[in-house]
Amino acid sequence: MRRTEEKRTTNETDVHVVFDPDGVQACSVDTGIPFFDHMLAALGRHGRIGLTVTAKGDLEVDTHHTIEDIGIVLGDAVRLSTGDGRGIRRFAHAIVPMDEARATVVLDCGGRGYLLFEGKFTGKSIGGIDADIFEHFFYSLCTRAGITAHIQFIGRNDHHKCEAVFKAFGIALGEALSHREHDDRVPSTKGTF
Repeated sequence: MRRTEEKRTTNETDVHVVFDPDGVQACSVDTGIPFFDHMLAALGRHGRIGLTVTAKGDLEVDTHHTIEDIGIVLGDAVRLSTGDGRGIRRFAHAIVPMDEARATVVLDCGGRGYLLFEGKFTGKSIGGIDADIFEHFFYSLCTRAGITAHIQFIGRNDHHKCEAVFKAFGIALGEALSHREHDDRVPSTKGTF
């Protein structure tokens, strides 16, 4: 069982994440930021990932610290869950359309954190959240988890673009962390991540 639980408490936030790549149960997300709750729930549900996220942050300042720290803690949980990578598929991709929008996510869960984020939101905010924090969330998640992610999106509606990205990321993550049947080797020519 690869279920992990991670916590982070600072002067700005208190974040708790339970991550289970083998769990297909419903997600439970409560961050105090309704639109972000919706995005994380979409990531977990479409990735068929068991995901519980609770966070309390300094939302009277803005959403930045809370969303950033959720990315950090979720990344730590993913990394811990992956272990030495033995038996996982490692690479995966997903393309998700949402009305006029489309997101493509390509992942390598091989231990090296890197983010390529290509696409633009037209507004300054989405669902009451500064639009630029979404790239920072994925950066925090990927660098802590050791995931190389290429995220690309197009469209006209910012909500649709953002939601397509989270769904595609969840699908690709669930697939990349899934186990290959009858193959418990580390998926690397080096023999290690």
